[in-house]
Amino acid sequence: MDFAFDARTEELRGKLLAFMDEHVHPAEAVAAEQRAALGSPWETPAVVEELKAEARRQGLWNLFLPDAEHGAGLTNLQYAPLAEITGRSPQLAPTALNCAAPDTGNMEVLAQFGDDAQKKQWLEPLLAGEIRSAFAMTEPEVASSDATNITTRIERDGDDYVITGRKFYISGAMNPNCKIFIVMGKTDPDGADIRRQQSMVLVPRDTPGVEVRRAMTVFGYEDHWHGGHAEVIFDGARVPAGNLIGEEGGGFGIAQARLGPGRIHHCMRLIGMAERAIDLMCQRAVARTAFGKPLAQQGVVQEWIADARVAVEQLRLLVLKTAWLMDTVGNRGAHTEIQSIKIATPRTVVDIIDKAVQLYGAGGVSQDYPLAELWAGARTLRLADGPDEVHQRSLARRELKRFV
Repeated sequence: MDFAFDARTEELRGKLLAFMDEHVHPAEAVAAEQRAALGSPWETPAVVEELKAEARRQGLWNLFLPDAEHGAGLTNLQYAPLAEITGRSPQLAPTALNCAAPDTGNMEVLAQFGDDAQKKQWLEPLLAGEIRSAFAMTEPEVASSDATNITTRIERDGDDYVITGRKFYISGAMNPNCKIFIVMGKTDPDGADIRRQQSMVLVPRDTPGVEVRRAMTVFGYEDHWHGGHAEVIFDGARVPAGNLIGEEGGGFGIAQARLGPGRIHHCMRLIGMAERAIDLMCQRAVARTAFGKPLAQQGVVQEWIADARVAVEQLRLLVLKTAWLMDTVGNRGAHTEIQSIKIATPRTVVDIIDKAVQLYGAGGVSQDYPLAELWAGARTLRLADGPDEVHQRSLARRELKRFV
């Protein structure tokens, strides 16, 4: 593996770093003020649309899609360091570049598995940043870390599918510009192969029988920047059979294809969040005095900062190795590494941000600094895309196979 980024990656990194310094970071306070003045906290502040227009003008748009027809045509290894940079401002930067979850995963699904009509109706406006989307899989009544457990029904009725079920923590669904749900449910609940029971279907938000019931909080945050996380009810929602993505029984496989790149994106953004936390730690350490000397001269603070730097460098190399393997041997060949980064990165970044919170004292848990919200986001990723324990179980089984 070559540890030097190629010329195109370096060019995009330079442009993106400048974009962050010149546009994104200055817009953070502006966006907060504008959101506070809006009639609904779920509406998008005007400055976000300005950032999107500027990012598109600079060619910093849809960088996540390896498909050159629809995206920037970057490999996972090329995109990974760019995702890290956006993690320094997770509320604004991914959206500004049209690289925010869950839209990224949904666009990948439509680009890879959607038919021409689905791409025309939904992928094209998503690629243009004109609408938002949501991915409806998680359910409150079952352990959704095992996707075979889901109970939502997708039943064929003539030329239609009828969807019935209850979903929650559906990211982005509170945003009024979220126009389409990709819903995962069972078309063959009694099928012999439990991984062929599920299918995915496109359900427009305005379909009768679809109710966005309430926003779910995340450690007390409504996560307005992410479009919220909603409880959504599908009560006999009827859509044309042509809204099926791929084939009946293909939902589980599509979900696995969707999650692989998403885990790289999440982990690299987490590293960016850790870098922001380290910067804030250092700023606080040199500016704050306690017990007669700057915090920067306190041994425990120096240990926190040193340990954070070592941990981030280790994580970055592991995630970049994973991205390289995904590009060279595919997701299946990178299975061990994908699970490793999903275990190690959120856990480590939570600890780094926690130390930064400690350094800021009461300010660290307040709205005056981004640390509390960064901590909540990082801690949540120990559950999202599969909890730690699921990945540990699978990873351990692969290791043990060599000795059985």
